[in-house]
Amino acid sequence: MKESAARYLAQLDTADRQEPSESIELKKTHLTEMQKLEAIEKQMLASPDKQISLTDPGSRSMATSGRGSGVVGYNVQIAVDTEHHLIVHHEVTNVGSDRSQLSSTATAAKEVLGVEKLEAVADRSYFNGEEIKACDDAGITVTLPKPVTSGAKSAGRFGKQDFVYKPQRDVYLCPAGEKLTYRFTAEEHGQKLRRYWTDACHTCPIT
Repeated sequence: MKESAARYLAQLDTADRQEPSESIELKKTHLTEMQKLEAIEKQMLASPDKQISLTDPGSRSMATSGRGSGVVGYNVQIAVDTEHHLIVHHEVTNVGSDRSQLSSTATAAKEVLGVEKLEAVADRSYFNGEEIKACDDAGITVTLPKPVTSGAKSAGRFGKQDFVYKPQRDVYLCPAGEKLTYRFTAEEHGQKLRRYWTDACHTCPIT
């Protein structure tokens, strides 16, 4: 019993002697980590977009199509000559969406090819009215599908694609055959939009 008690007391003495040293080392480690974090924070605040990447300095957090989702990386834009299948222009951006990239990419390709007119084909992710107009102003004819972004179908309503425009009479025909006539022109985001409607909706036989 005396030997066990003596051994136990000796262990307590050893623990008492080691604890301050371990505590000091822990505090030093914590202080070092805090200094590293403060340095990273200063670097982040000094960045124009208040972002830094510790693994790839050039990459940035980009929003993707999913709500609340994103990815840290790059968005590469490529223009290919359809005749020779050669890349004529490429650009690396930190913008997650392609919607604002159409006119800049197409214009750069037009300059590289040295042509006055250009026909460009893109996928639906590039659909943007302002970008399409900018291409048209630059002598670039764009062909691309229009995405269905309206929630009308899921809500049980007709979408824009269900209405047919009749240019000779400047009217739209709805699925029920009613005429939507021009009422006024509004301006949104620098574009003039013509507004059409009919008063027959509340008596529509197919709603």
